[in-house]
Amino acid sequence: MQYLTRGRPFSCSVCGKEETGNVHCPGGHYVCEECHGKGSFDVVLNLALSSKSADPLAIAEEIMGIAPIPMLGCEHAWVTAAALMAAIKNHGQIKITNEQITEAVRRTQRQAIGAFCGLTGVCGVAIGVGATFSVILDAACPKDRETASTMHVVSRVIEAIANETGPCCCKNFVRKALAVSSQLAGEYLQISLPHSVEPVCRDGHRHPHGCRQDKCSYYPGLKNVDG
Repeated sequence: MQYLTRGRPFSCSVCGKEETGNVHCPGGHYVCEECHGKGSFDVVLNLALSSKSADPLAIAEEIMGIAPIPMLGCEHAWVTAAALMAAIKNHGQIKITNEQITEAVRRTQRQAIGAFCGLTGVCGVAIGVGATFSVILDAACPKDRETASTMHVVSRVIEAIANETGPCCCKNFVRKALAVSSQLAGEYLQISLPHSVEPVCRDGHRHPHGCRQDKCSYYPGLKNVDG
């Protein structure tokens, strides 16, 4: 993929929609945000809704292993919101409906845009966490503590994933964001989410910009595992 520091007009190779974009393939093809990830959204959401786990990392790992998700892409932001919301629902202390889970993932979908982790410094994965806390806390522009708490949560997640950047890796960001979010759930929601999974990445060879290897918290060489 080619990443542009200045957006330029493109016509979507799938639907023909014209818009300004910052990412295209070397052959000049471009896919708009509406077409990008089409088909994956419902799979991610349905997998989360059917999960019985209260461990957000376990849910995310299952989704990333089953759903048609590329190595990089804003589908990972959907996974983050869906897994975290589903885990909190399954935990049971806070009443969460399927409609609220869907709302959080849809909010994430509206704001998470491909390549904007680098273009604005705000990764969609952090947005997914923010959408989750916003739905639960009922945050909104006119409110005080609810909105401030949501913003503090997002800033903490961005700080954590920024320390895992160079180059960006969506799968790393999902894992790091959910690990931090579990701690933040204790601080802001007064719930203790289980942490039963120690993720080990098996996708480094797929990274188009090159795996960070031993600089990544989930690189296999840092874990006492086979393969």
